[in-house]
Amino acid sequence: MSATTAPQGMYDCRDAYVATLEELAVSDERIVAVVNDSVGSSKLGKFRDRFPDRLVNVGIAEQNMVSVGAGLANGGKVPFVSGAGCFLTARAMEQIKVDCGYSQANVKLCGISSGVAYGELGATHHSIEDVAWLRAIDKLTLIVPADPWQTGEAIRAAVAHDGPVYIRISRMPVPALDRGDDPFVIGRAETLRTGGDVAIVANGTLVHRALAAAAMLADQGIAAQVINMATVSPIDTAALATAAATGAIVTAEEGLAHGGLGGAVAEWCARNAPVPMRMLGFPGFLPTGSAEWLMQRFGLTADGIAAAVHDVLDQRPA
Repeated sequence: MSATTAPQGMYDCRDAYVATLEELAVSDERIVAVVNDSVGSSKLGKFRDRFPDRLVNVGIAEQNMVSVGAGLANGGKVPFVSGAGCFLTARAMEQIKVDCGYSQANVKLCGISSGVAYGELGATHHSIEDVAWLRAIDKLTLIVPADPWQTGEAIRAAVAHDGPVYIRISRMPVPALDRGDDPFVIGRAETLRTGGDVAIVANGTLVHRALAAAAMLADQGIAAQVINMATVSPIDTAALATAAATGAIVTAEEGLAHGGLGGAVAEWCARNAPVPMRMLGFPGFLPTGSAEWLMQRFGLTADGIAAAVHDVLDQRPA
């Protein structure tokens, strides 16, 4: 769904991605784009027209695409390797591991239409394992932006960062979040709401739903802290300590919680500050259906998050 067809007040983060990339490319000739026959779905048509010598289309060949990106990085370019998250990460995992992670190549991997945005196309097009897979790759920065502003800032930060970065770019419409003036910094979480009864740690398309859940809980006398953990690796341990201090944590993400954001939070808490947790995400292979239907079915809604908060609060020691 494009920004022009999104409901009023909702945005397609791919638009922020390409607008920022074009803006940066004007003054930074190192920036190039590499795609796997995905100019349309990556919304890079204008970039191609504006910078025809700076877009490489390798066709449906994801392993080659990542290796071409690594080669361009070794030649001094800053390549944005852009393709559907499900194919980019699953088909090219060895190249991401070796050519980007192990070699510390300055490649920016952009997982387009991540999560269940391609829901109607079925399990092969779901990109719910990507965060769990990529967390296992040493020294790969992993960012899951929550809205258009954060998507654009993540692109800027990726250009400034020397090393491989994976940015999970959603096409599901999301609102622009109400936030302060703090800049986006890789590895720093964003506290969007304070509260001492429980912490909700979310990222991507679940952040605005977490905020809606916190508003519902406030009406019930429960003060929920909401943390936007956009950077999953390296994760903000100071923010996790603050979350754990509430005595209960709920995580929410558009992907597998086991191994994803939920797994990352649980690992840190188990070692440093054990608290009752609920991890909201998808359980594994999913049925075919619209993205919104899948989110509803598996409780990735404001109501589902609020229900998980009640569950985890019931688990706290008396």
